[in-house]
Amino acid sequence: MSETASESSDGATDVPIDEAARELLVDLVEIPSIAPDEGDCAERLAAFFEANDREVWIDEVGNVRAPADDGVLLTSHIDTVPGDIPVRVEEGSGETGDDAAGADVLWGRGSVDAKGPLAALAVAAVRTGASFVGVVGEEVDSRGSRYLVDDREAAPDAVVNGEPSGANGITLGYRGLLGGTYVATSESGHSSRPENNAIQDAMDWWHRVESEFGHDEWVPVFERVTCKPTEFSGGPSADGLSVEATMEVQLRVPPEYATGEVRELADGHLANGTVNWHDTVEPVMQNPRTPVARAFRAAIRKRGVDPRLLRKTGTSDMNVYAQAWNCPMVTYGPGDSDLDHAPDEHLPLPEYDRAVAVLEDAAATLLDD
Repeated sequence: MSETASESSDGATDVPIDEAARELLVDLVEIPSIAPDEGDCAERLAAFFEANDREVWIDEVGNVRAPADDGVLLTSHIDTVPGDIPVRVEEGSGETGDDAAGADVLWGRGSVDAKGPLAALAVAAVRTGASFVGVVGEEVDSRGSRYLVDDREAAPDAVVNGEPSGANGITLGYRGLLGGTYVATSESGHSSRPENNAIQDAMDWWHRVESEFGHDEWVPVFERVTCKPTEFSGGPSADGLSVEATMEVQLRVPPEYATGEVRELADGHLANGTVNWHDTVEPVMQNPRTPVARAFRAAIRKRGVDPRLLRKTGTSDMNVYAQAWNCPMVTYGPGDSDLDHAPDEHLPLPEYDRAVAVLEDAAATLLDD
């Protein structure tokens, strides 16, 4: 580490600029890794572990595996969503926080989601001897994390999943996901006829589902089932003898429900058509008093700030791990999650330095227990 202090104006104790960690981060952000083409970025990540004399390999689905002390598994995802944001390091122009004038800011797709967390966890794994996996496909189908839980013989003692929470934040909960394809068919007929066609059946079913899960506005989004159609097509069939409708839908599921309960309620409103539920991820909510959460709270307080306990309205690989492994876990990483997938995605590098330091402290604590 450099002896020069990184800058922060949010009350946190300064940490040294971590040149080695920053080099890895910039390299990873510069290498495109839109799923399913994560191979080049995975190779760079594996080379980092090889250079630090760690056992490492890339498994058959593309995950970077660097096993070591399973007292804690540090894991984040390699893939990003599409989006060409020129990679550059600029001086920050904000007036508060880690964007303070003079602070370096890294711009580029994946700098926040999730190569900032990925690089920070990789550095902490090398420096503490913790186990590490960089997984693929999180933005698409979580194929990397699903393969990992099936391939491992046993669960680790604890898990830290890398996603942006801010250097002072700890994410304890995510909603689940229920995704499906609705399909309906009706006989063709003149548009003046009063009977529903398949398009109307699809619309009516979806309106009933939305009404089923309606909430007052005062209910936090995390505690709601939210319903979103993501794609729709409909019209006469190729032979002109019927009307067809197809709709892709997603329902986000809070910990109050299991996905099976939400599915049963949605299916109960079908009058015509069927739904193929093809994507199921259970919600997760961790206790803030687990050993992992305590270790992170202490490490963040060591930097002179109070930790923030977060619940996210989306879904992450932490949901997959929690469903398969009965061990304590949190999600942590530098970056503002409001910039996930955004055209102005960027990460203040002093925040990244601080997150690396927090991760080192928390991982060391968990490995010593």
